[in-house]
Amino acid sequence: MLKPLHIKNYALIENIDIDFERGLNILTGETGAGKSILIGAIGLLLGERASSDTVRQNTGKTVVEALFGIDKNETLTSLLKENQIDWMEPLIVRREVTASGQSRGFINDTPANVKVMKALGELLVDLHGQHEHQSLLRVNMHAKLLDDFGGLTGIVAEYKKNYKELQRLFNELHTLREREQSLKEKKDLYAFQINEIDKIDPQPDEETSLETDLNILENAETLFEQTQQLYELLYESERSVYEMLVITRNRLDSLADIDPAFEEFKNETSSAEAIVNEIAKFLQGYNSRIEFDPERLEQLRDRLGQLSLLKKKYGGTIESIIEHRKTIGRELDLAENFQDSIDALKKDIEKARAELSSIAERLSSKRRDTAKKISKMIGKELSTLGIPNADFEVQITTRPDTSGELNDEKAFVKLGKEFYPAYNNGIDKIEFYISTNIGEPPKPLAKVASGGEISRIMLAMKSVLAKSERLPLLIFDEIDVGVSGRIAQAVGKSLKNLSGYHQIIAITHLPQIAGLADSHYVVEKIEDGKQTATRVRKLTTEERVHEVARLLSGEEITEAGIAGAKELMRTS
Repeated sequence: MLKPLHIKNYALIENIDIDFERGLNILTGETGAGKSILIGAIGLLLGERASSDTVRQNTGKTVVEALFGIDKNETLTSLLKENQIDWMEPLIVRREVTASGQSRGFINDTPANVKVMKALGELLVDLHGQHEHQSLLRVNMHAKLLDDFGGLTGIVAEYKKNYKELQRLFNELHTLREREQSLKEKKDLYAFQINEIDKIDPQPDEETSLETDLNILENAETLFEQTQQLYELLYESERSVYEMLVITRNRLDSLADIDPAFEEFKNETSSAEAIVNEIAKFLQGYNSRIEFDPERLEQLRDRLGQLSLLKKKYGGTIESIIEHRKTIGRELDLAENFQDSIDALKKDIEKARAELSSIAERLSSKRRDTAKKISKMIGKELSTLGIPNADFEVQITTRPDTSGELNDEKAFVKLGKEFYPAYNNGIDKIEFYISTNIGEPPKPLAKVASGGEISRIMLAMKSVLAKSERLPLLIFDEIDVGVSGRIAQAVGKSLKNLSGYHQIIAITHLPQIAGLADSHYVVEKIEDGKQTATRVRKLTTEERVHEVARLLSGEEITEAGIAGAKELMRTS
């Protein structure tokens, strides 16, 4: 939903702020007042081409900014995330154009290029009239609209999941075949490397343990001498530490008999005596176990040398050697059992293809049933909107492959004995066709002439597809071209009904449509003798009556016009 809209220095617009409401928002005004200029400014936000011609004369730049109230959905969330734009509610979209024609876009205050703004605009707004920003004219949207209307999103998601899995398997098979020759060439090398690594058989954390043992053996003499000296100092010599502590403890014991204040220190001395005794025992035991083993020393040095050589060749660490061994082991196994791997992968592909084919067939059948319903309902709606001879068709084309090009490395499905190309959303090509005159064959909707007729066609389709489509805002410009009387009322009622599902902004010259507005705005041209400017005002209820009466009666508003306006507004 479009909330505040701010436009500054765009064509005849100097500075306006508009707060559009929910439901049906109607814009009226004299010809040339600037209604289409207002729509053009909104178009800038939708990624349409910027031009310096739109910058108001004698100003620095054009600024158009809008706030959109939005529901979080997967497509919108993905678009923002892909472009590193933070999610914010409401969504802030701004476009600036300088007098030199330079353009800058922002989404939630993050710079965004025109491509991103256009993609965002397609998720927020559908603009109908003399513009190309119309989702129903984009053929790539037709399948989605059909699926949404038919409630087929679940089976489409199931198809896409299986299609993605089949593509993954095809890619894996393609990669496997590409690697086959490379692996054959490297087979001898891998076998040599595996033999070299396995012969030494490096173990995790082995190097640290070897270096510790080597350091101990290389310093065995120092360890023997130092531990022997320490043992004698603490326990064996005439004036050893242990002997001195025993003497000290005995004297403190005597003093404690005289004064209890010495008791604590006597106990501390006893603890020190026990600690020294433990240290002495450790030193004696350690000293007795010291070995002078030149053969073991040489073995350690050789082992570390072998590991060092492997590290230089295979990554610099023991871990990298082990990981390399695992990798080339898998590659060698693959090279020696290549056909088995390909055969197993082909079985997986056939299973995945069978599942995809079943889903594709069900989806295609449901689409055809849905297409019949849509064609009938839109034809009926078009008749109500003054195009009685319209022939609307949803053409679904599902063609089997006749080229013989499908093979194990291309995605396809099999129905019976026929092979069909598989696309990411099914096996069907879907496009909307229409004929508005008796005797003329239906043509692609995208080629129908623009103007009031195309707007009514869009309105009919929107009315039928309203509950399934997720676009929050629909804009109709010149929807009333060539429409009058009974048809105008039908168009107005259709817009009113549609506004229950979408926010709608519509420019009209017809009182039958304007009278049904939930919110009514008038676009006016103001002249002060020096400059001309366009402004937009939201009308009060009384002003609405007079504006609708003006559309009925012309410039001279009559009592009959007032009465007619009130009658039209009561129907809303």
